[in-house]
Amino acid sequence: MKVNPLLFLWAFPALLLTSCTDKCEETRTVKRFVPITLTLRQVREGVRVEEARTLQKPGKIYTKDGYLFINEVKEGIHLIDNRNPESPRQIAFLRIPGNGDMAVRNNILYADSYMDLVAFDISDPAQPREVSRVESVFTNGQFEGGSWVVNTQNVSLSDQRVEYVTETVKTDCDAVGQWSSCPNCVFFDGFANAGSLSSPAPNTNGTSGSMARFALYDNFLYTVSQSDLQLFDIQNAAKPAARNRINLGWGIETIFPYKDKLFIGSQTGMHIYDNANPANPTRLSTFEHARVCDPVVVNDNIAYVTLRNGTQCGGFTNQLDVIDISSLTNPRLLKSYPMQNPHGLGVDFPNLFICEGANGLKTFNAQSATDIKQLEHLTDMNAYDVIPLQKTLLMIGRDGLYQFDYTNPSQLRQLSKIAVKRPY
Repeated sequence: MKVNPLLFLWAFPALLLTSCTDKCEETRTVKRFVPITLTLRQVREGVRVEEARTLQKPGKIYTKDGYLFINEVKEGIHLIDNRNPESPRQIAFLRIPGNGDMAVRNNILYADSYMDLVAFDISDPAQPREVSRVESVFTNGQFEGGSWVVNTQNVSLSDQRVEYVTETVKTDCDAVGQWSSCPNCVFFDGFANAGSLSSPAPNTNGTSGSMARFALYDNFLYTVSQSDLQLFDIQNAAKPAARNRINLGWGIETIFPYKDKLFIGSQTGMHIYDNANPANPTRLSTFEHARVCDPVVVNDNIAYVTLRNGTQCGGFTNQLDVIDISSLTNPRLLKSYPMQNPHGLGVDFPNLFICEGANGLKTFNAQSATDIKQLEHLTDMNAYDVIPLQKTLLMIGRDGLYQFDYTNPSQLRQLSKIAVKRPY
């Protein structure tokens, strides 16, 4: 199969070959995209419950009533009994082709499957059951930098499969290691009470991380694509119905609901929407910044936004922005703090947790917005996103799902880890 070499994660500068005559070998792992085509029927018939399996490419995380839901990028969702955080138990894998996000209301799990929104009854978390589907509501998307799009004329879907290839190349001896700032030179980017799910209180929602594209509020599920906010009426939780679609602009990445407001992160700014009328959110303001990735979390009148560069993010900025949102129509930057390569973040005031990608996890005291103090830096892990939850911190990263006790935020105590096991 022919692969476009321009889709490699990097190129090797020709100048390296002219600086000396000595040659060395370097082993590198590269990511490339291979075009594939699926029929919509293949996608829809691909949903099924399987035995629990190992994590390979974990993405988003979600929690509700003592259960964890971990997205396996583009493949489905791991269901995990986490009522004992020191001994989480994987109970099933829900295969969902083209899955990237999820949310849970009562006993209903909502998940995207490429172009469709699918609702599952998880009264028995070990045996999720599809109960309804909103077909062809999403038209395109992106996973790991590769795009997919629906062709409505021939009822098919064009996607890109990610492959990782390890190869040994000749290189200038002086240059060995210069282009290997991350392990193996492979980048992974973008991609809230114990109990039972059997008898939840009416209209109870779970909790997502800061990288979420799904959010629940009132009788609505909100989902963001790269440019739109799509609303679903979930007054009947088991039968979501597509409603209003709102254009948000370009480069939309995340959504964070706080009280009756929506905070939407994009590659060019943080958008604030008034959600007093949940059926029709309206824009209040935008806090603009240079082109970078920027998940956002909020506590009271302060928004915390991490800005990072990278292959998909663009820009050259790596920092934490602390923004005064006491005036929602005029958000104001209070202070920026330098970071290494911040990804997801979480706040349980005054505790602030920031994932630094390949640089690990950091904890902060955010009591003073203009004097945020770092408390701890764990460097032996790759951190993508977090959920602070009643003194237990859930953290997902390239190497697995970690849980920490943060009773002492200056010294996190690891409770457990579900490790990633990759076939490559």
